[in-house]
Amino acid sequence: MVLVEGLYCPTVAFNCLRYVNDDKLRCAEYAKTRRCFGALSPKRFCIDRFEYPNREGATPLLGLTWERAKAECESASKRLCTESEWTLACEGPAPLPYPYGFIRDSRVCNIDRPYRFPNDAAYANPSTRSEEIARLNQSEPSGTRRGCVSPYGVYDMTGNVDEWVLNEKGSRSSYPFISGLKGGYWGPVRNRCRPITDVHNIWHHGYQIGLRCCADPTDVVVPQCNANDMGADAAQCTLP
Repeated sequence: MVLVEGLYCPTVAFNCLRYVNDDKLRCAEYAKTRRCFGALSPKRFCIDRFEYPNREGATPLLGLTWERAKAECESASKRLCTESEWTLACEGPAPLPYPYGFIRDSRVCNIDRPYRFPNDAAYANPSTRSEEIARLNQSEPSGTRRGCVSPYGVYDMTGNVDEWVLNEKGSRSSYPFISGLKGGYWGPVRNRCRPITDVHNIWHHGYQIGLRCCADPTDVVVPQCNANDMGADAAQCTLP
C-alpha cells in the first residue's frame, strides 16, 4: 500500500481549454490555473497501489456490487476508500484534473476505447455472465501503463476499471447513494479524478466495475513494506 498524506480541497474549479468533441463530456486540455473553494482538510491514510486484488500484473476483479467490494476489503483487514481519500490519492496535493497532468492522453492511461454494446440478458443470467464480461472486458493488467500513476504513486486511478468508494455525502436508501464510483473505466467517459457517479445503489454491479481498498496507517515498520521500492513513507502502511 501507499501512504497518502496531504490537504484535501472540497471543491476545485478547473477551466477546460478544449474538449474531445462537442458533447463536452471529455476535456482534452485543462488550464493550469485552478482555484480551491472551501476549507482544506488534512488526510492521512493508506491506499492500494493497484486495483483489487492489488497485485502488479494481475487482472482487476470485475462485476462486484458495492457490498461485495466492501466485504472484499474487510476480509483483508482494509476498508473501502472514502470519496475524498480516493480523490486526493488521484489528483495529488496540487491538485491535478488527471493523475498525470492537464492534457488527456489515451496513450498514458487505458481510456477512450471504442464502446462495446452489452447484451443485458447475457449479463443478467448468472450462467452466461462470466462469458459476457470476458467479451466486453477491455481492461489491462494492473500497472501495465507505467505513466498512468498519480503524484502519490498509485496506478490506474483513471480508466481501466470503475472503482467503488464510500460516498461521504450519500445515503444507503436514496440518491445520491453512499455507493459511489470513481475514475471511470476503459471506455470514452470522463476519466478524471474529481467526478463521482452516485446514482447506483449498494446492490448495483456491472461488467466494468471493480475496486481498490484503503486502510488507516499504523506507523509500525514491518517486512512487507519496502521503503526503497515504495517510497520513504511506505513502511507506515503495514498491509501488503
